[in-house]
Amino acid sequence: MEMTQAFIEIETLMKKEKERRMFERYQAVVLHLKGKNAQEIAEIIGRTERTVYKYMRAYREGGITGLQINYSTGAPERLTKEQQEQLKTTIVSSVPHEVGFESKYSWTLYLIGEYIKREFDQSYSLRGISKMAHRLGLSYTKPTYTLAAADEAKQQVFTEVTFPALKKLMDENIAHLLFEDESMIRDYQALQHTWFLKGKQRIIQTTGKHRGVKLLAVLNYMTGQILWKEDEQYNAETFLSFLQMVVEAYPQGKIVMVLDNARIHHAKLLQPFLEDHKEHLELVFLPPYSPQLNLVEGLWKWLKSDVINNVFFHTVLEIRKKVTAFMQNIALDAQTIIDRLCLRLEDNQLTEYI
Repeated sequence: MEMTQAFIEIETLMKKEKERRMFERYQAVVLHLKGKNAQEIAEIIGRTERTVYKYMRAYREGGITGLQINYSTGAPERLTKEQQEQLKTTIVSSVPHEVGFESKYSWTLYLIGEYIKREFDQSYSLRGISKMAHRLGLSYTKPTYTLAAADEAKQQVFTEVTFPALKKLMDENIAHLLFEDESMIRDYQALQHTWFLKGKQRIIQTTGKHRGVKLLAVLNYMTGQILWKEDEQYNAETFLSFLQMVVEAYPQGKIVMVLDNARIHHAKLLQPFLEDHKEHLELVFLPPYSPQLNLVEGLWKWLKSDVINNVFFHTVLEIRKKVTAFMQNIALDAQTIIDRLCLRLEDNQLTEYI
């Protein structure tokens, strides 16, 4: 009975095993329990009888556990923990040029190896450097841009003070908290990754011209409602017309509109209208160079990703139709808009989720 149970257990392990050497050990024991002798087992698994006897002895002395392979822990690390931490800090906080590699601005495995050799007098293969880098939590990635003129202190004030204060006022003085932005949608906007034949690229036709439509939109932070319009150009008259549209759409209750510092948003032409509606409409300006703080930027990214990128539009009318269809489609599910674009989390989380 014990042999039957052992046979079933080992045969089950053998069928599930993906590592070749462990499969071989389980197979040898299964064949042994079926009555095969060492010579027969050796012929079946392609090993010597000595190896088969070794497997049998390991099983007799330790059971299934005795069959496990004791993997070597490998050679001891040549860099101390402190040296590894120095290496990681250098790669993260500096470019090669700043640590003595003239005219080099991107870390490669070769340059990392040169740095290790220079600083710690240790030599590694490129493969060894790659393994170490991954162990240190590093990866070979593409950098991303940020606006150099942005003021982090002012951005922090907005995320930690201004925006939380606006949210609290929504229970009392503010009826509609809106984010506003503009975007240009061109006949060929951009290219993004897509699945295609290996070694080939999908071809997108283009005329080389830059035709398109100009969009303005406001996103209601609490309801997910999007109000938008298309216009021929961006100027003070265009923005004033849009403000009138917003006020008509929200006739009751105080409106606070969060927007960037574009010149048209500060135009003198707006002042009479803003003065006439000062009890109804208030503009709150984002810190300069802070597009990541505007929720409508997420709307433009969503639009371009779904219906604009990787497409060539032969006429501006085609663009208009696609934009209209997109806006109408997402409007059917306000909760999805809220989940994807709006913030309903704790204060101070704004930049993380936009």
